[in-house]
Amino acid sequence: MLSTLFKRIMAAEVKRVPIPRRGVDYRGKVVLAPMVRSGELPSRLLALHYGADLVWGPETIDRAMIGTTRRFREETGVIEWTRPSSQGGHKDPPPDAKESSIYRVFPEVEADKLIFQMGTADPDRAVEAARLVAADVAGIDVNAGCPKPFSTSGGMGAALLRTPDKLVAILEALVKNITPEFEIGISVKIRILETAAETEALVRRLVATGITGLTVHCRTTPMRPRERAIRDQLRMVAGVCHEAGVACLMNGDVETRDQGLRLAGEYGADGAMIAVAAERNPSCFRSEADGGILPWQPVVEQYIRFSMVVNNRFSNTKYLLAQMVPGKAKPAQSVNQAKSYTDMCKTLGFEHLLQQAQEADVSRGLDKPREKVSKKARKNASALAAGGQMAQGQQRKALSERNVGSKTRPEPKLETAPVASVV
Repeated sequence: MLSTLFKRIMAAEVKRVPIPRRGVDYRGKVVLAPMVRSGELPSRLLALHYGADLVWGPETIDRAMIGTTRRFREETGVIEWTRPSSQGGHKDPPPDAKESSIYRVFPEVEADKLIFQMGTADPDRAVEAARLVAADVAGIDVNAGCPKPFSTSGGMGAALLRTPDKLVAILEALVKNITPEFEIGISVKIRILETAAETEALVRRLVATGITGLTVHCRTTPMRPRERAIRDQLRMVAGVCHEAGVACLMNGDVETRDQGLRLAGEYGADGAMIAVAAERNPSCFRSEADGGILPWQPVVEQYIRFSMVVNNRFSNTKYLLAQMVPGKAKPAQSVNQAKSYTDMCKTLGFEHLLQQAQEADVSRGLDKPREKVSKKARKNASALAAGGQMAQGQQRKALSERNVGSKTRPEPKLETAPVASVV
């Protein structure tokens, strides 16, 4: 029997904003939230592998994207946007300067499931940045909810909630310029305001811009993840969205796929977004009917496989593994001390992956003694990896050889040697 959520979604009388040809309908979806560092490419692939319907990339600042060069990496099948690194303090880096990776997409799997989330405070810059990536993603989402200083200090993120005229102008510019040209939808992610009346007034303005989706994080800007989400405004927000035909996703304390759909049905939303729980164990996207959440060991192994397939930065891989391996688990301390994929596979007992790990280390130069990097250079590199602003300034292998294939699910998946029962 269909749930209340799906009955309402399928009801003929429900008004809907038309979904562009290449866009996605957020209704009935459980999706991966945009998370800095935790939303990088292999994390998204892992979430999709375990059943996420859509994935948001980490917030990427418009200024960081503008000026990048798009390249297709034959050896990995990854599309990458890069720019010359500013390491060394050069405002105008020399032609032979190393490149910094700003954004990466694996089109074979993500083409119709990836939403690019942008940090912006200017309509023109938003359009300029969106044009660089719009042909390779399924939607553009404006971040109007991040409370962290690197975002709000530039008037972006949650700061936009206090400048609604600017936020509306940004959304209208994207709808006017990006949707017709690239045939994808525009969406926005917000937080609730202090009163329901303030939130309602804001949401009514946003859904009138032509967006196809709105995600509401059920916390106010000052609140942090450890504080329980407040859902007393959610039904109202969803109702306002539906009056305009806009899909509404809920975010905040959603821990599993089944719980997300149940809560969405209870509060009248169209779907749910998972953040912290997906960072710890992305198998939370598996429904109970498919076996539910898996133990951390097979999930970690799958993550390492994906990280090596797409040549992920080891520092990012290590960061995520530190979240995924429980602190009380025996390998936890050794995970934090690992300096290469080879170290990591030895630490976790994945001897069968050692050859692949050694090849990955050679590819990334992790098999050589590490050069000392200045504190400023590390800071610049971290800012770029997080999607923030910079400090001023072979033949592709067959899919079977890259451990990439198709699953029984209708969407394309990365497939590796079986480590768990995944539908």
